[in-house]
Amino acid sequence: MNVSIIVPAYNAQKTINQCIEALLTQNYPRGDYEVFVIDDGSTDGTANVVKTYPVKYIYQKNHGPATARNVGVNEAQGEIILFTDSDCVPSNNWIEEMVKPFEDKEVVAVKGAYKTKQKSMMSRFAQLEFEERFEMLKKAKSIDMVDTYSAGYRKDIFLQMGGFDPYFPVANNEDTELSYRMSKLGYKMVFNPDAIVYHLNHPSTIRRYARLKFWRGYWRVVVYKRFPDKMLKDTYTPQTLKLQILSLLLLIAAIPFAAISLKGAYLLIAMGLSFCILSLPFIILAMRKDPFMGVFAHFFLLIRAASLGFGTLWGIIRSLRT
Repeated sequence: MNVSIIVPAYNAQKTINQCIEALLTQNYPRGDYEVFVIDDGSTDGTANVVKTYPVKYIYQKNHGPATARNVGVNEAQGEIILFTDSDCVPSNNWIEEMVKPFEDKEVVAVKGAYKTKQKSMMSRFAQLEFEERFEMLKKAKSIDMVDTYSAGYRKDIFLQMGGFDPYFPVANNEDTELSYRMSKLGYKMVFNPDAIVYHLNHPSTIRRYARLKFWRGYWRVVVYKRFPDKMLKDTYTPQTLKLQILSLLLLIAAIPFAAISLKGAYLLIAMGLSFCILSLPFIILAMRKDPFMGVFAHFFLLIRAASLGFGTLWGIIRSLRT
């Protein structure tokens, strides 16, 4: 199969070299794939780094990764389009594993897996979140979420779909929106856990993680407004996560009533217990994959629920205003 790999890059000077070197040393015939780096208006030395490698470099003014990826597809020659990010390092069999599911003619999109070698507690928790979702995806014959850090599409179908929606100006839920559109039309998308990329940039601080999750919640509301059925259930989002967010928001709302009412105190206790019970599946998974993080999982789950919850509320408020 002829493959085109597209990497959007914005101020990626520190990581793009590792990404490109991994792509150029794949266990896949070099003549059967091409690599594009789409520079999304970088102001650092990204261009200078990229131009030292035998890849195709395209510059555009800063319009966001959705537009950058679409530009790359329009220039691509491959029948299969693969995407990864400038802060990702694909394993040496990544292309091979990404194209393997396309041997099934019904498959139109493939999702790979994230790993990380980062050591900070926050980064390790972020990886456990992905591990939780991967366990769900492994059980699905067809999925409805393909993340662009490790994504593959048949080029003809991608173009028929109109690509990524440039309404999404940052790397946030533009891949979710396209996935839901494809799912609505009944296209078959699959998960291959052996198509691995190593992320160099999981959030390593609580502040950065909370900010990331806040905007995840906000932009997911934008997507849910277009696809309200996915708000109830998809193949990627644990139901326990949604209930954790609801429990925590109700717990916070109950605090002032608990000071003046016994019923408010009961509600506060009930929501606290509910959150703890809903956290158990994640904690069990964490204890199995990273026991040290399992001990602290409740703390990080609270941060996650609060950040996503307030981001979701802000998205709802903005949505009602417009």
